[in-house]
Amino acid sequence: MAEVSQDHSTRFLKQYPLASQIVFITAVAMCLTPWLTPPLALLIGLIIAQTTGHPFRQYNSKATQILLQVSVVGLGFGMNCITAIHAGKEGIIFSAVSILTTLLLGYGLGRLFKIDSKTSHLISSGTAICGGSAIAAISKVLNTEERQTSVALGTVFILNSIALFIFPPIGHWLNLSQHQFGIWSAIAIHDTSSVVGASSKYGAEALQTATTVKLVRALWIIPLAIATSFIFHQRPAKFKIPYFIIYFIIAMIIGTYVPFIAPAKPYLTTAAKSGLTLTLFLIGAGSSYKMIKSVGYKPLLQGVLLWIFISITALWAVESILK
Repeated sequence: MAEVSQDHSTRFLKQYPLASQIVFITAVAMCLTPWLTPPLALLIGLIIAQTTGHPFRQYNSKATQILLQVSVVGLGFGMNCITAIHAGKEGIIFSAVSILTTLLLGYGLGRLFKIDSKTSHLISSGTAICGGSAIAAISKVLNTEERQTSVALGTVFILNSIALFIFPPIGHWLNLSQHQFGIWSAIAIHDTSSVVGASSKYGAEALQTATTVKLVRALWIIPLAIATSFIFHQRPAKFKIPYFIIYFIIAMIIGTYVPFIAPAKPYLTTAAKSGLTLTLFLIGAGSSYKMIKSVGYKPLLQGVLLWIFISITALWAVESILK
């Protein structure tokens, strides 16, 4: 069924390129309005990917990466340094414990399900740290095949999309405070884009906490990449260090301590949230059926079990410790 849909989108794109462009550009314009939520933007992107197709797919990956980073930096202008430092300190403890346990459990599940070691490690890394960004970095260290990377990305993408929709309702159902939800979502949701999307829907404090904790967590890519090169006996490889986190910190400092920026802060944060919504739309529109199809039941089962583990343990921790 999905394969037929994918063929249909390809045919539609070839037969009606102008119509496909109009649909796509209209959806982009909708993302820049305050009426379209991040989860809905992702859903619309997924629908377009399977129906009318993405007319600018060759630019999608780069555009998504740049837009996400610019949007996160823009959110920094609306955050308070003192509150962010407090959230970051708590996030360091939660991150260290959850990353280590997730990687160890992922190794065990990979051995149990007889998944090849590189694919298993990519899935574990994406679950433990920051989804696609971690997978992209670690895949360069491991010199993985395209199939291995696609399986890991597809697994994380499926779970990440589900989390964006279900986490805010679960948070409200459990009466989590915004601070609790921010830390929980930063630990248990894979990609930064969906963490920010889910937490922004939950509230302003949740957004600030989640963004800070997630970016602190993203820095663990560096030691993980180094450790991976030793464990898998790979030569040290070049990988992208998330330098935009530094710009995010600078934006927070400016927003907190530079008085004349105050009138512009609401506009900057509004633009950043619109950019995030557009980012999630592009992620959905750029979804590759080939990538998703490549996910077998064993890698997906590993990803699901890891996700359930980190979600439940993180939820227990924030409810028990952060009262």
